[in-house]
Amino acid sequence: MKPVTPYLSFYGNGKEAAAFYETTFGLKNNGIMKYSDSDGGFPYPPEAADYIMHCCLSDENFNIMLADSPTPGESGATNVALMIECESEEEVNRLYNALLEGGKAVMELQDTFWGAKYAKVCDKFGYTWDLNFEKGKFE
Repeated sequence: MKPVTPYLSFYGNGKEAAAFYETTFGLKNNGIMKYSDSDGGFPYPPEAADYIMHCCLSDENFNIMLADSPTPGESGATNVALMIECESEEEVNRLYNALLEGGKAVMELQDTFWGAKYAKVCDKFGYTWDLNFEKGKFE
């Protein structure tokens, strides 16, 4: 099986989300396709012409795809949390603080009984991220 890639949905704020995740996770933006780029091959309301139809952000270990829904009510997070296994305490601290900007801590960053530094954060777009750094695992 190939790696699983989350595909996140937004409504009109996909560009803001793409820029946020690109900066937060240090990902490369591989290009943005807008609904207006579809040359009529995909129906959309006029107000969605500048919305993102498809965007892929990636690095060698991490991919996120995202799009704006062309109609209201079809975007947003679900019961799924996105898990990130961090490689250092510095990385888990950096991601925790970045995701908290406009978001909220569901579980504060803390040392756990299973020997990891762990947090759960709901970002400003409503997506939940589990951040985990197991001390000694990457050293």
